[in-house]
Amino acid sequence: MKRLVVGLSGSSGVIFGVRLLEVLKGIPEVETHLVLSKGAEVTLGLETDRTPDSVRALADVVHDHGNLAASISSGSFRVMGMAVVPCSMKSLAQIAISLNDNLLARAADVTLKERRKLVLVPRETPLHLGHLRHMTAVTEMGGIILPPVPSFYHEPKTIMDIVDQTVGKVLDQFEIAHSLFKRWGGNDA
Repeated sequence: MKRLVVGLSGSSGVIFGVRLLEVLKGIPEVETHLVLSKGAEVTLGLETDRTPDSVRALADVVHDHGNLAASISSGSFRVMGMAVVPCSMKSLAQIAISLNDNLLARAADVTLKERRKLVLVPRETPLHLGHLRHMTAVTEMGGIILPPVPSFYHEPKTIMDIVDQTVGKVLDQFEIAHSLFKRWGGNDA
């Protein structure tokens, strides 16, 4: 069984994280470990009809955001990596400077130190120099910055088509098979 840590932080775009969990729920080979921040709980109520408990039910294992002794806070607990979807600028900053005062930041820090894949889906625009420097710092440490930027070659018809394309890109980073969007085939006839 492969394990993937999924963090939802308190920025707009919480639907990306919810959808990632929904898709992963249908993949029995992947065990999901969820960290849901207090900010994400608030955003769920503002942007969706989901409750925090309904989102927690999508994960195989749920960890309290304040529990720095959780299994995922140690490098000896084997996981394939971590995705923070969405990643607030606060969480990005905490990860960039290794400020491990909550489980989401600590699990991301452990992911980086163990040289496992860390994918952050930052949700902010426009970006100022501080945001960009934090993204650069995370990238220099081995993390992947994957903004939710839609492409249109797959001809999205709904908002969920756009959400699925970003979620599919996250899954691609962990080599998890999916059919969430039509892949680019170029001009080949």
